[in-house]
Amino acid sequence: MPENEETPEVVEEPQEPGAALEAEQKPADPWADPDAARKEIEKLRREAAKYRTKAGELEPLARKAQELEDAQKSEAQRLSEQLTAAQDRVKAVQQRAVRSEVKALASAEFADPEDAHAFLALDSYVAEDGDVDTDAIQRDLKDLLERKPHLARLADHSPRTPRSDRTQGSSGNGNRTPNDPAELFAAFMKQGSTRGR
Repeated sequence: MPENEETPEVVEEPQEPGAALEAEQKPADPWADPDAARKEIEKLRREAAKYRTKAGELEPLARKAQELEDAQKSEAQRLSEQLTAAQDRVKAVQQRAVRSEVKALASAEFADPEDAHAFLALDSYVAEDGDVDTDAIQRDLKDLLERKPHLARLADHSPRTPRSDRTQGSSGNGNRTPNDPAELFAAFMKQGSTRGR
């Protein structure tokens, strides 16, 4: 060999000490040997049968737990719906109470007390404890009358009634129809005889 040529050196990779032990401890492939494979299959079958039996025993318990969970959910939903309905009823009663209070307070100064609650935000008069704030209603009614004086009651406190007009209707122009049936029939016959000519 010439001196210039280098000989390839075979470098062995350093092995970890645990890798050598694992290689020695690994059992041979159980599927390579038919007897070992049969034993492994039997072992796996026994384990599978044991787990199937255990799953069969636990299945009714799992179903029962699911039923209880569903019952609790539906109970919670039912209670939630009842709570919402009760809150809606309380709000409706509060609104009715506020409307009544507004109407009662407006009856002294408004021509039509029904008009008062149409211009006010009724939700704002219910306090945190559910009571009606009559002082705030009185302030807002006074402010409303200042802004819209046409809603106020007349000074003489008399109701607004229309005046009668005698020129309206058949009695105002002299063309009165007779009330006597004989006169009605005669007028009818008179009209018929003039048409025939």
